[in-house]
Parts: sequence; structure tokens; C-alpha cells
Amino acid sequence: MNKDNVLYCLIGLLLGAIIGFMYANSVNQQGAQPRTATTAAGGTAPTNLPPDHPVVPSNAVADQAGMQEQVTAQIQQARNEPDNFDAQMKAADLFYQIRRFDQAIEFLLRANQLRPDDYTTIVKLGNANFENASYETAEKWYTAALLKNPDDINVRTDLGLTFYLRNPPDHERAIKEYRESLQRDPRHEQTLQNMVVALTRVGQVKEAEELLAKLQEVNPTNEAIGKLRTDLENLKSQPAAQATPASRGQAQGARRRGRR
Repeated sequence: MNKDNVLYCLIGLLLGAIIGFMYANSVNQQGAQPRTATTAAGGTAPTNLPPDHPVVPSNAVADQAGMQEQVTAQIQQARNEPDNFDAQMKAADLFYQIRRFDQAIEFLLRANQLRPDDYTTIVKLGNANFENASYETAEKWYTAALLKNPDDINVRTDLGLTFYLRNPPDHERAIKEYRESLQRDPRHEQTLQNMVVALTRVGQVKEAEELLAKLQEVNPTNEAIGKLRTDLENLKSQPAAQATPASRGQAQGARRRGRR
């Protein structure tokens, strides 16, 4: 497959992600729609759509073509203008959205070369490497970010996760970073959840129970609470046993979402 074909495939993926987002937004904003709807021109919208599908605008094809041109232009601009910081960041965000983290990292590195002190770029490099399971590299970028802003609790907690999730894991270092986060905000939900997981892993039952109680106080609807409690009960009934492997997933689930 040549370079142009690869680019068009990636653009297709980007459009799919964008259109999916727009569809979800449309559902949320419009609610249920009749199967046959009157258009602005007085006609009716297509009737071969699923029940309750939002009305499809008559210019949907034109809109999609316009989006394709826009996405293509943004990526091409970033490649043609390697000294354009904003273009590199926009291209990186597009690739991040479709989980093409290698390409996102490529553009973020260019942006970082242009503005080495830009905090947002440094954090995004940590995020993209984290999502790419390059935990050691993510650690370096998160550490660089914390040198600039040691009070960024989200970044510090994600730094802790890079130690927890690597192979082999470094539970003690993860716990150290979580403690730093909780010193700054004792009620930080993500850190509390991750700390309970890590403490369970190393067999520190008493502190894990205390922090689990605090997590429930902070957010009684946290979906991980039941699993965390089960892991602790299993650990107490079998003192020599390790926490169950599912705890790893609970830690990943606590990671901050919506990063860009």
C-alpha cells in the first residue's frame, strides 16, 4: 500500500470517529425522532432508517465530503509545515482520537521540538505513550511535566500507573506516587481507587480498607467498589495469596479519561 493510500485509510478512520461522535451528540440532543420526518423543504426524510434514528440532514453527503477535505488539509498542513506548532498539535489530536498513537507521538515530538517548554505537549506525549503501553517512556514525559507543575494530581497518579502496569510491576513506586497525590488532595477519586488496588496487591489490608471506605464516601456509585471489596475479603481469608489479576484492570479503569 503506498503512502497516499495509507493516508486515505487513516482519513476514513478519522471520519468514522468524528461521525460517530456527531451521531452520539445528535441522539443526546434530539432524543427520539419519528421514523418519517418532514424536511425543511417540506418533503420527508428517508424511511429506511432504524426506528428512533435522528433525522439525517439532506446535506449529509456534502458535510462528510467537507469533513474529509478538512481532515486531509490538517494532516497535510502538518506534514508540509513542520515548523507550524499548531498544525502539529491538531494532527496529533486527530490521530489520538482514532488510537493511532505512533502517529500522534510523531507529531507531538515535532511540536515538542518547536516549543520544548510547552506543558500541554509534554503531558500529551506522556498520555500517548501510556496509551501505546510504552510505560517507561510515558514515565519520562510525566516526570518532565511534574518538574514544571508538581501539583498536577492527574499526571502524578498516571505516573504511578506507569509503574503499576509495567512488566514487572513496581508496586512500591506506584504507591509512593499515589501518596504524593493524596497529600495534595485526600479525596481524589482516581488516586484513591488506584491506591486501594496497589495496597491490596502488596497485602496492606488495613490501609486498603481505610481508603476503600474513603473512596465510597467520595463516590458511593463508583463501579469498582464491589470488586475492590471482594479482593480485600479474599486477601483476608487467604493471607498468603496475592490480589486477583482483575485488580490490574480496576487500576486501568481508574485512569483519567477524556485526555487530549
